[in-house]
Amino acid sequence: MRGIILHTVRFIVFVLFQVLVLNHLEIQWGIYPMLYPLFILLLPFEMATVPLLLIAFALGLSIDVLSNTFGLHASSALIFAYFRPVIFKLFAPRDGYENTEESNIYTMGTRWFIYSFGLLLLIHHTWFFLIEIFKLNEILLLLRKIGLSVPFSFLLALFAQFIFSSKKKSER
Repeated sequence: MRGIILHTVRFIVFVLFQVLVLNHLEIQWGIYPMLYPLFILLLPFEMATVPLLLIAFALGLSIDVLSNTFGLHASSALIFAYFRPVIFKLFAPRDGYENTEESNIYTMGTRWFIYSFGLLLLIHHTWFFLIEIFKLNEILLLLRKIGLSVPFSFLLALFAQFIFSSKKKSER
């Protein structure tokens, strides 16, 4: 029960922070910071695929409704959630994942977080900007937006992890 309340509060906080703060930042060169994919990463490991996809869709749709972005965030969140189990299997520890309540930087380690979240964020942002621009003749603009937004969003998520996640560090 405690986990459901925690994830519900996180859901609301991530949506409101994305919509009210990050969407209104005026950063030059096409940098578009997105923190909400971190919410999908923080969901429990053992969560089944269908509930994971439904939660991701609800998260993206909530941001779309409040931002008037017509499904960009919903489709990107679905892509992130769809590839999450694949990436988790790819970077699984040798002994497998323990039954941890959430997958954060403290429970899984810095290297795991950098590889798994970095790759998932790259997939998410690539999909988001491909759909947003929707022209392959704008490939340089697409690469610039991806190349600048992914590191900025990653550092923002890393900062959020260090501030808000519990420090139950495993020995990985």
